[in-house]
Amino acid sequence: MNRVSFLVLAIGFVMLFSACKTDSKDDKNTASISVDSLLQIRYQKLLAYPVDSMGFPRSYALAENTIKKVPSKDWTSGFFPGNLWHLYQLTGNTKFKEKAAEWTTHMEREKYNNGTHDMGFKVFCSFGEGLKVTENQYYKDIILTSAKTLSTRYNSIVGSLRSWDFNKDIWEFPVIVDNMMNLELLFEATRISGDSTYHNIAVSHANTTLKNHFRGDNSSYHVVVYDTINGTTKDKVTHQGYDANSSWARGQAWGIYGFTMCYRYTKNVKYLEQAKASAAFYLNHPNLRDDGIPYWDFNDPDIPNAVRDVSAATIVSSAFYELNDYDRNPKYLTYADKVLTTLQTEEYILDAEIDVPFILDHSTGNWPKKDEMDGPIVYGDYYFLEALLRKRSN
Repeated sequence: MNRVSFLVLAIGFVMLFSACKTDSKDDKNTASISVDSLLQIRYQKLLAYPVDSMGFPRSYALAENTIKKVPSKDWTSGFFPGNLWHLYQLTGNTKFKEKAAEWTTHMEREKYNNGTHDMGFKVFCSFGEGLKVTENQYYKDIILTSAKTLSTRYNSIVGSLRSWDFNKDIWEFPVIVDNMMNLELLFEATRISGDSTYHNIAVSHANTTLKNHFRGDNSSYHVVVYDTINGTTKDKVTHQGYDANSSWARGQAWGIYGFTMCYRYTKNVKYLEQAKASAAFYLNHPNLRDDGIPYWDFNDPDIPNAVRDVSAATIVSSAFYELNDYDRNPKYLTYADKVLTTLQTEEYILDAEIDVPFILDHSTGNWPKKDEMDGPIVYGDYYFLEALLRKRSN
């Protein structure tokens, strides 16, 4: 074989290899797409998703190729409008603002829904995010009405807002650590109206949680059950963790974020100290993965083969950007930056060709029920986008 023939043959092999690589599913068809471009494609998927007042996108099941859609009464419904508000702030593209406003309008019916503690997740993550963008009196009115509705779930003997109404035969008055996140709605209602009632309820709930929800190592119980006659604790259990004494990753995240947020509104140093202590537990746990994305529960015996929970990582990262404002600690920014770097890779960003309104993969919703396992979930995206915004202003 002469040199010319060999060169032609070699070039042919290179072209064939390149073509095979481009077509390979293992490379996700993104070999020629930068990560930044891939993110922009994913953002456009959210913008293009048609408005459906009864079908807010909650999660996506890759195996079945189905989007789980929920009505506004679902606790996750406010996150998708919130994602669009975040994207407007990140990109400056007014199309995101217009779409966010349209989706947000369909959350208004929830302002009178007194059968849930998740008013903050639903209303503040939609109308509240909109209010950050535009001083809209209509949005303020919705927030105030919603705070008034949420306040009806407060029990002065227990000193907390009731979380759930199901399982009444075994849970007299359950309070979950997640409920800390709904206090922002109450704090903001006082800021808007000047009525301290909402602020006082939020502080009472935070104090009760501070007293009863944390173990000696500063990990958090998921559910604390109270006696409504004398306000004492009756039980400490889990509903979404591995077991009653395990450390459910997203539960730890809610605690860190919740008490950081409470410090913002109150400047109560006890809240700051709890946020720092919970952060230390999280960061120092030997089962925290090197890439910053925790397993769904720190105590799952299947570790290192347990599923991950991106949503827990994004919640903590967003919280850490704020916590660093109050307690300068390089560990907070190091972790938060690591998570954002990890998530902005092909392993975690959904493929460009998957036509669904989500950004990130590998969140876990409810492991005990094997529901929404290791896939895209709307609140994982929400706190990812919030973390990007907070990093930009940090």
